[in-house]
Amino acid sequence: MHKPCIALLLGLISLPALSTELVLETWRVEDAALWKEKILPAFTAKHPDIQVRLQTTPSGEYDQTLLQRLAENKAGDVITCRPYDASLQLFQKGYLEDLTDFSGMENFPSFARAAWQTDTGAQTYCLPVASVIQGFYYNKTIFKELGLDEPKTRADFFAALDKVKADGRFQPLALAAHDNWVMSELGFQNIGPNYWKGEDGRLALIEGKARFTDAPYQAVYEELARWRDYSGPNPADVTEQQAVAMFTSGKAAILPAGSWAIGQLNGTVDYAAFPPPVATAADNCYFTDHTDMGIGINSHSQNKEAAKVLLDWMASAEFAELYSNALPGFFSLSSHFFELKDPVASTMMSWRDRCDSTIRIAAQILSRGTPSFSSQLNETAQQVVLGTTPPATATALLQGTLETWFGPQQQAALVGNSNNCIAAPLGGGTSAATETAPPASAASATATP
Repeated sequence: MHKPCIALLLGLISLPALSTELVLETWRVEDAALWKEKILPAFTAKHPDIQVRLQTTPSGEYDQTLLQRLAENKAGDVITCRPYDASLQLFQKGYLEDLTDFSGMENFPSFARAAWQTDTGAQTYCLPVASVIQGFYYNKTIFKELGLDEPKTRADFFAALDKVKADGRFQPLALAAHDNWVMSELGFQNIGPNYWKGEDGRLALIEGKARFTDAPYQAVYEELARWRDYSGPNPADVTEQQAVAMFTSGKAAILPAGSWAIGQLNGTVDYAAFPPPVATAADNCYFTDHTDMGIGINSHSQNKEAAKVLLDWMASAEFAELYSNALPGFFSLSSHFFELKDPVASTMMSWRDRCDSTIRIAAQILSRGTPSFSSQLNETAQQVVLGTTPPATATALLQGTLETWFGPQQQAALVGNSNNCIAAPLGGGTSAATETAPPASAASATATP
């Protein structure tokens, strides 16, 4: 009488556990194949009961699309997080789970966590994943043929450009002046840290101890204006994709770019990388090592426990090494030790040993006004390179905008603060800014990685 029931029960017990599917929102369309073929299978091998499906959106559309999906409760379980204000806004709206006490956070240094924390640092809402480094690539064959050495100083840099230009066979600089974000992030915010002393100058603006019209910031625009003479006949028509193609086809000697371009450059020309040149060989060097990507959990997900299992794995040494070598040029933010196999990526990461790193100057707090500091920096950097706006006009415009809404800069304008304050290291914290800055607003969408 009971045998059929017992048999049915035993049959149910022997059935495999139902699989949970997680949907991961990401803007890294270019990396989707590697995630599907290499990274996620390693996770599934350890957790066969959890499947992860990517939902990709092009970078320039990601922020607005994600916000809409979250508002409509149609977003994935796991969210790829932009750094600073863009994701802070999502957390403030209640879309991201609080991860302050998540155990995996202990594997990340404080500077990495700061990109996904509230202004006071009291709450953390995304797990740090990767940073990207900005600098310059050069064609080793062209340099060898013309007897050029890797530039160390600005004088070396412009001497190399002059020699390539005089030779006439190659374009000195592959410059995507059509894309204003390139002119800002790979131009202004690439060479700028050596002028404003990295974090000292960035925090000086946030704390109201420096103004954007001060000499170190204006000098960056003045150098950018010099790039125009080395960028071919029609730089305004050249997109980032075309600039990369110019370099990979051997037609250009130097390409200002980020580490995310390594995957596009490998297997083309013989190339290497150098950091932004300094004023004199004895100067300390600074470069942009930008906290670029984190991972958070949709607070409305029905699969939070499975999502935490995924994040726990992404906080591991296994993921750090697998990710960094599968995607050379994206550097794990964890404290785990691992070896990079790509020689150019290894070179760029070695800059951390001899130079001080900083993040993009427009990333934190300063872009909360309208128009945003970031968008104006994009526009003015492009205009200065193309010769339509003088450097002094550009700095005055951005400083003027900051003074319309940002308390520390309004106060700086009143007391006539000068640029002398950034000669010495500043104290920690951004208390002045956090007391007066409004809540994070939606960041303007760009095509950045």
